[in-house]
Amino acid sequence: MGRHFTLTDLGAHARRRAWLRRLAVAVVAGLLVTAAWPLLTRQADRVVTGFFTATVGVYPNTEVRVLGVPIGSVTKVEPRGTNVEVTMTVRPDVKLPADVGAVVITPSLVADRYVQLTPVYLGGPELGGDARIPPERTVTPVEVDELLGSLNQLMTALGPKGANRDGAVSDVLTKAATYLDGNGGKLGEAIKNLGEFARTASDSKDDLFNSVDNISKFTAMLAANDGKVKQAIQQISSLSKILADQRDQFSGAMTELTEALSVVQGFIKDNRGKVKSDVDKLAEITKLLTQQKASLSEALDAAPNALANVLGAYNQGAGTLDGRGNITEFSGAK
Repeated sequence: MGRHFTLTDLGAHARRRAWLRRLAVAVVAGLLVTAAWPLLTRQADRVVTGFFTATVGVYPNTEVRVLGVPIGSVTKVEPRGTNVEVTMTVRPDVKLPADVGAVVITPSLVADRYVQLTPVYLGGPELGGDARIPPERTVTPVEVDELLGSLNQLMTALGPKGANRDGAVSDVLTKAATYLDGNGGKLGEAIKNLGEFARTASDSKDDLFNSVDNISKFTAMLAANDGKVKQAIQQISSLSKILADQRDQFSGAMTELTEALSVVQGFIKDNRGKVKSDVDKLAEITKLLTQQKASLSEALDAAPNALANVLGAYNQGAGTLDGRGNITEFSGAK
């Protein structure tokens, strides 16, 4: 027997089909909203415009990075007078400092270049939208042909058509090699001792500053005695006039001095080994001074007081250095 449907059954079936249709429409609408929500709520990329002196190897779609991490790309490169305008889009979630700069990076000779935004954001004002980076905050790498051109100019200037036309550069290198041959260790030791001496002087900088302060006071005293200083200058001027009148005699003395220097040069040439020995002894003396840095420091401590005592002993009215001794302290000596 066939199945018979009543009007009640047909109505219930129609309501169930309508509910299923509404449920399907709601599910499809929910899926569409879920898929479109990120697109609807996504913030637009920020536009940053940089002005470079040159942009060799930078094109649209060139990556923009921070600390090597891509955050955007170049969208347009156009010349603007003496500069090149590079338009970049940057992700809105990346924070950049207001004074950010742009550097064109060349990882290697064959790798693609990219634009690095630096420094990273550590706090403070942020870079806003549609920002502009002036040429003062952009840097482009030195091209290989420019580097080779500069190197070629240097080699030409030092070559046979330049400074070495008469062999001057070759002579300097040859003599330097001769003088430094075998003396590398001693030269290194001397430099080391010089560094230790500089360190010792740095440790005594307070005493040095006190000495400078005392010298400043001494200079102030000279300024207070300006009349006497002018008198001394006039006397020096008179001495200079006498020297000018005797210039012929000085010319003869200079000629003799030149001859003496020639003799000294020959002496040094003939006694190079002994001169080297003296230099070695000087290095030992320098090392000894370094070992006695405590004594030097004590001397630097006492020098300002000694200078202050000399200044206190000076009698401006009489122009003398006054002092006094306690003779009675020797009365009980046996």
